[in-house]
Amino acid sequence: MKVAFLEPLGIPQEALKKCVDEMLGDRVEAVYCDTRNEDPAELVKRSEGAECVVLSNIRFGKEILSELPDLKYINVAFTGVDLVDVDYCREKGIKVSNCAGYSTVAVADLVFGFVIDLARNILPCNDVVRKGGTKNGLVGFELEGKKFGVIGAGAIGSRVLRIAQAFGCETYAYNRSAKEIPGVTFLPMEELLATCDIISVHVPQTPATIGMIGEKEFALMKPGALFINTARGPIVDSRALADALNSGKLAGAAVDVFEKEPPVPEDHPLFGTKNLIATPHVAFASYQAFEKRAVIVCENIRGWLDGAPVNVIV
Repeated sequence: MKVAFLEPLGIPQEALKKCVDEMLGDRVEAVYCDTRNEDPAELVKRSEGAECVVLSNIRFGKEILSELPDLKYINVAFTGVDLVDVDYCREKGIKVSNCAGYSTVAVADLVFGFVIDLARNILPCNDVVRKGGTKNGLVGFELEGKKFGVIGAGAIGSRVLRIAQAFGCETYAYNRSAKEIPGVTFLPMEELLATCDIISVHVPQTPATIGMIGEKEFALMKPGALFINTARGPIVDSRALADALNSGKLAGAAVDVFEKEPPVPEDHPLFGTKNLIATPHVAFASYQAFEKRAVIVCENIRGWLDGAPVNVIV
């Protein structure tokens, strides 16, 4: 079976080939692309003749899929599959899986990098000390005793909650389906927003979650709260978040995701706000996460070849 790796996966190509050889052997004929390219015509060319393609966060829509009659399986080396036309895949019987779990640790780590940075004013302190300043106006707060809320208590959200507990926070969560996590109080979202000092978003992007956090939701939050988004950009109304920061309603925010993948336009509404940390969609990106991802990609392919696919989305 021909498998086309449509882009590099964050580890050396030789390491990826070794992983494929060890886990899949001669069951597949693997083709590796050593550059990233989002042009639909080029993606069709790279995918020709392949029964399975591997990609991460490249848009793979109907205009591409309709040109690939041999394609039977899309292995998304990412947690979200929102860039793949899953409705078309469902219609045509093309299986789609993701790499759930590979970035759980990496994303949760960055959440607390953000939280501690905002709570202790690390970036402003770094700036002021280089200019001969002092801590005046930059004294922060401890996490112990703060009410920490998570929207979406899946694998990443659950890990964030456990880490928050280790810091001595009271932990709260909103989740679409019923769930129990020791020490976590589950609340309706409106109540969680009004209760928590720190709120971190961890829901997937779906039609139901696009615009989930907007002007109404920011108005419900406690004055002085911190807001973190490492999920997906379209879940949050950026202009409403900018207004909440500039008005002083929120004490600070950190975002790793935007309406589109970076590069983000320099005139984005969030870039002129107060007390914002922005990063270019790096939460998932650690050396260890990329190594885990390569293994999960191979496990997915092996499961599909064995007739027992894993991490299946459609």
